[in-house]
Amino acid sequence: MHPLLTHLRGLALYLLAWALAGPALAALLQALDIAPMGRALAWTAPLCCVFAFVALATYYPCRSRPFGTANWPAALGYRIGLVATLATVMLGLAVGWDLAGSLFGHADGWVSLSRHGLALLAAALLGLLTLAVLTHDLLLAFQGSQAAAAREAQARLLARDMELQLLRLQIDPHFLFNSLNSISALTHLDPAAARAMAIDLAQFFRQTLDLAGRERIRLEDELGLLSHYLAIEQQRLGDKLATAVDVPPESLAALLPPLTLQPLVENALKHGLRPRDDGGLLSIQALVRNGWLHLAVRNPVPETAPDKTCLGMGLRNLRERLAAHYAGRARVHWGATAEGFAVEIALPFETTP
Repeated sequence: MHPLLTHLRGLALYLLAWALAGPALAALLQALDIAPMGRALAWTAPLCCVFAFVALATYYPCRSRPFGTANWPAALGYRIGLVATLATVMLGLAVGWDLAGSLFGHADGWVSLSRHGLALLAAALLGLLTLAVLTHDLLLAFQGSQAAAAREAQARLLARDMELQLLRLQIDPHFLFNSLNSISALTHLDPAAARAMAIDLAQFFRQTLDLAGRERIRLEDELGLLSHYLAIEQQRLGDKLATAVDVPPESLAALLPPLTLQPLVENALKHGLRPRDDGGLLSIQALVRNGWLHLAVRNPVPETAPDKTCLGMGLRNLRERLAAHYAGRARVHWGATAEGFAVEIALPFETTP
């Protein structure tokens, strides 16, 4: 479909311009003493209406034979033939309609085209059709660049998702081994706790595999995954880990890329709470405001500064991944706070794919 047909305002302006072109040409013919206004308008108005749609229709032939690095001579020849053919047809239609004036009581036609007038009309038709073809070629080039940009963004998104998956493969074995060691230690000391930890571990990996395969998930699903992860870490860290999850009900249906919060919580424990002798509070917050979903993960930090290279790389990957998902509309900020360290995310609030 022609892009103009999907924009009613643009189409209306285009048709209005051609509707005004008919009276303007008629006034010119009257000023040149070629024909009176009434007869000139009877000839120009229908022709302008027909030409408006003919010029619009050149989009489809141009799209069927686009310019390329290898076939540009053939495409150029095709356009020359197209312009010549359409100009000939329109010229014949103009002459025929002029002669049809005799049917309405004007023996010499509506405007009595002379040879000089025919030459000027042919030149005008060739020029206008050439302009229409060039305009559509520029439009097609613009559409091609937009499609290329969209493909590039999709490729970046897939690359970031692949990086995320590779990161998961690097982190999960350590988490798995540590969890299994904890389960083994609890087997004799607290069998019930060992069984609960094994169930949480199984649920965590099952949901990780399920959610990682989706393009976007509900915040509620992401928090469900986090609940199993934090339950495992609670068994391992005991009183060192305190959690506070402040998520209002209206935010639970919000959509976001999978595994957005979970790596942040992992980093908060790895670089913040675990190295501290007294542990600390891990805070997860969500807020919906003015069409945006705001997320925050806050944690204390140890006296010894964490590895900023590894931490910064993970956060930059998250920022670029969200930028690819949301075409640059997402925002990710991180930095030191009075309580320690915080990562804040702002995403468009969306509940339907």
